[in-house]
Amino acid sequence: MSFSPKFAILGAGSIGTYIGACLVKAGYPVVFVGRERLKQEIQLFGLGISDYNGKSFTLAPSQIRYVTDIKEAKDSNVFLVTVKSKDTKEIGKSIRSLFSPEELSKIVIVSFQNGIRNSKELASVLPELKDRNLPGMVPFNVVAKGKGQFHQGTSGELVLPSNDYGKRIHYCLRKAALPSKVHKNMDGVLWGKLLFNLNNSLNALAGVPLREELSQRTYRKILASMITEGLEILSLSGIQPASAGKMIPWLAPIILNLPDFLFFKVASSMVKIDPEARSSMWEDLHYGRKTEISYLNGEIVRLADEIGHKAPINRKIVSLIGEAESDSGKSKYDAETLSNLLGIT
Repeated sequence: MSFSPKFAILGAGSIGTYIGACLVKAGYPVVFVGRERLKQEIQLFGLGISDYNGKSFTLAPSQIRYVTDIKEAKDSNVFLVTVKSKDTKEIGKSIRSLFSPEELSKIVIVSFQNGIRNSKELASVLPELKDRNLPGMVPFNVVAKGKGQFHQGTSGELVLPSNDYGKRIHYCLRKAALPSKVHKNMDGVLWGKLLFNLNNSLNALAGVPLREELSQRTYRKILASMITEGLEILSLSGIQPASAGKMIPWLAPIILNLPDFLFFKVASSMVKIDPEARSSMWEDLHYGRKTEISYLNGEIVRLADEIGHKAPINRKIVSLIGEAESDSGKSKYDAETLSNLLGIT
């Protein structure tokens, strides 16, 4: 690929719109592909981007090319996939329908999604991309606040594979003031991130901002138990999660179980969380949408079933999220009630 990147954000919701807006500000051509509702919102208000450090900028509606049909992204050569994991194969098929075999040899795809299977699912429908089909990892949280406002509430660096194409996209992200890095073990990075992402479901069930949740030791003990169970199942399955940055999976349960004064001191040096931050699963439940529970805690349960492990804590979390989905997201559990439901003392 002659590298004159033209980006398409596929599934331009919270994460995709935030990343795309930063790329636009840096001068890259970007087309956002998403829902009609958000298209109308952006056409009316433009985009306001902010983060936990106080950084902010705005883009006028005229600066944003937001469409609802992927066919309008045919002039792009770098596709950042940010759709929900359940839609990964379909978006891969849509990309295939845009291009001839020769044209496919000139594009790059990056999966910036939750879960560990997305890049492999894209490969199943786009096998010819090979090392141009890149798994990616997004560590931070973005909340859609309405009226075109998107806020990054937690810290962290985007991660890409350390091949030639990963390094080229990494350069673009850094130019767009998006902290990023490359890593040689993306499978390990994705499993490591999934362990931390188990908090996505806990935060949704708690129904409070992330900082408020993590300030309560009982919630932290629940999360520590979820991660410990996940680590055990990964170990029995022969999977070694990798750390990316300061978030080290095997240390997490120890840190989470610390008394408040020690936890706050250690955690503040590892991750920044502002008072507005919530998990994407909380947002899905809040708006009555289907969650990605089967691609997060559900992955731990799937592995557990393969090796005959009961995985009682993560299995119960999956069940409670299912109940919350059927109850239009109205379920909310205080720390003691949830701890008792999970059998955690």
